[in-house]
Amino acid sequence: MTDIQSPLPGTFYHRPDPDQPPFKAKGDSVAEGDVIGLIEVMKTFIEVKAEAAGTFAGYEADDATPVTAGAVLAKLES
Repeated sequence: MTDIQSPLPGTFYHRPDPDQPPFKAKGDSVAEGDVIGLIEVMKTFIEVKAEAAGTFAGYEADDATPVTAGAVLAKLES
């Protein structure tokens, strides 16, 4: 299992827009560099990208919740 961690503190979002589906669903294939979520900091959105390839195991952080730097946001299976 590989953790995808928050690069900075802010609010984590699973979706690009409230009306859109999440970036990834459990079982989805993930390539290195794929966007899995967004962190909002002071009205600026930063993409959270996978640093490894694998199968998406699921989000660990809830949608639209505050996270700290280094918090585990999601997990990948090899």
